[in-house]
Amino acid sequence: MKSRILTVLAVLFAVASFAQPRAEYPRPQFERADWKNLNGEWTFTLDLSKSGTHRNYYASKGFDGKITVPFAAESKLSGVGYIDFINSVWYQRTIQIPAEWAGKNVKLNFGAVYYTSEVYIDGQFVGRHYGGSDSFSFDITKWVADGKEHSLVVHAESDIRSGNQPGGKQCTNYYSQGCSYTRTTGIWQTVWMEAVAKSGLERVQVYTDIDNGQLVVTPTFYTTPSGNRFAITVKDGAKVVAKGNFVASQGLPVVVPIKKAKLWSPENPFLYDVVYEVLDAEGNVVDKVDAYVGMRKIHVAGNKIYLNNKPYYQRLVLDQGFYPDGVWTAPSDEALKHDIEMSKAVGFNGARLHQKVFEERFYYWADKLGYLVWGEMPSWDKNSNSVTAGRNFISEWSNIIVRDRNHPALVAWTPLNEEWGAPGYEAGRFYNDLYNVTRQLDPSRPCNTVSGGMYVVSDFCTAHCYEQDGKRLHDILYKDGHWYQPQGPSQERCGRSINLEVYDGTVPYLLDEFGGIKCAETTPGGDSWGYGGAAPTREDFYKRLESQVKGIIDHADKICGFCYTQLTDVEQEQNGVYYYNRKEKFDSKRLFEIFQMKAEGYEQ
Repeated sequence: MKSRILTVLAVLFAVASFAQPRAEYPRPQFERADWKNLNGEWTFTLDLSKSGTHRNYYASKGFDGKITVPFAAESKLSGVGYIDFINSVWYQRTIQIPAEWAGKNVKLNFGAVYYTSEVYIDGQFVGRHYGGSDSFSFDITKWVADGKEHSLVVHAESDIRSGNQPGGKQCTNYYSQGCSYTRTTGIWQTVWMEAVAKSGLERVQVYTDIDNGQLVVTPTFYTTPSGNRFAITVKDGAKVVAKGNFVASQGLPVVVPIKKAKLWSPENPFLYDVVYEVLDAEGNVVDKVDAYVGMRKIHVAGNKIYLNNKPYYQRLVLDQGFYPDGVWTAPSDEALKHDIEMSKAVGFNGARLHQKVFEERFYYWADKLGYLVWGEMPSWDKNSNSVTAGRNFISEWSNIIVRDRNHPALVAWTPLNEEWGAPGYEAGRFYNDLYNVTRQLDPSRPCNTVSGGMYVVSDFCTAHCYEQDGKRLHDILYKDGHWYQPQGPSQERCGRSINLEVYDGTVPYLLDEFGGIKCAETTPGGDSWGYGGAAPTREDFYKRLESQVKGIIDHADKICGFCYTQLTDVEQEQNGVYYYNRKEKFDSKRLFEIFQMKAEGYEQ
């Protein structure tokens, strides 16, 4: 009997070992039935001399090495684990187009590839992409034939130390140090193919207008033949609550009334299922996309941020989205969900997603579980006074906004973090352009152009302060009619700006980084660090944390939220409320009571 059990367990382990990694659909807010996941084992080679193009690697039928996609070469889960600087890598695998896709266009989709990438099929150049965090796709229809095998090659390059590409918390030294960590190069999110009708739906932009009880949808089609229609069906479970059928007009909004809409919030994250269909002149469905929406409104008025027209106190945590085995890539879909559940368990109602663009599956779980998030770009390592860096940044950031702007959980944009140093003319121009582009692409959300460091044109003010004594923190934040601002340069050349030292409360103010407390009892010795001196014991940690949160909450009439650093330890920075491996470090119940301390003037 024991032998049989061991045999069964061995078989189950073998099956699990060969299971396709990250097999779930990667774009759950815009899902098609005809798709094929390309994650798994690819052939692979490092190209540190950058000579691969000269050696015709683009025409390869297979490299000597192996890598598990979608995990970056630096990660353990990739099977490579090369942690030195990587400036060039090549991937190869065989693809085959299902025969049932005949007559449709074939899209090759990439969740993200860091940083620049080129795609080849059977040695033929398909396309090039600049940007390490945004999703992109190529129409490969003319390079493939139904049922035939083809060699797909992807070439990725990165120069993290150039100043021209945003790197976030990827360390520009060999060893991880301070608050910079292991790098990510090449494919780090899911790769997949899908079949799309020639006149199918490319994307939609959705506004949930709760004040007027309507859904406003702006469709973009690949083509719009005469007579095509665009149909929308909104469901509450199995019940159809609204329908609309419109002429398929390119880029023109259509309106679907939603009577007595159920609103989305962290306390009640209700989502409507939505089906988008494109119909031809004869009424045949040529394209179908499954989606969902959360009816909610986020806006700024006076010194408050409102959710569904009520002031909402934001109790956020800094989440850097690093994993011990996957680096930037979560090991599983369940891991993404679990991070949100961990955060909510200790009293946070949202997160500032810090120096990384999180994958769409994370946003999906935030939508499903009721979790506010701020979307942020990995802005460190780029030179804000460089025209090239600015051009690269704005192009990539624009794609990110368009990809993620329909998620109800996403309530603010934060493209930049801690811009230090005196800004030159180009930096000032860059900040203003960045704010304007963000608001043009998504006027429905506030934009916090720079988080901490300096204040430029923005919809609300944010500051970072790691004073460890709660009473001093309280006094620093607001004293004698003056607001806290880190020492920074003059903003005279950056366009409209506000000096926080004489901030008058005309826009919302949040302390979006504080805490960072290390506890010696949970992380003794070593090279680990946190902000300020370590709390000697867990009990000292709780007392220090409570005094800091109280110091902020006491200003609830002026400060409308906070963001605690941070959710988990990350490599040598060991000041998370959880360990890096996601194990509990503190009493979750006590943390919940502290972070949920009552804020006067707010219902939650």
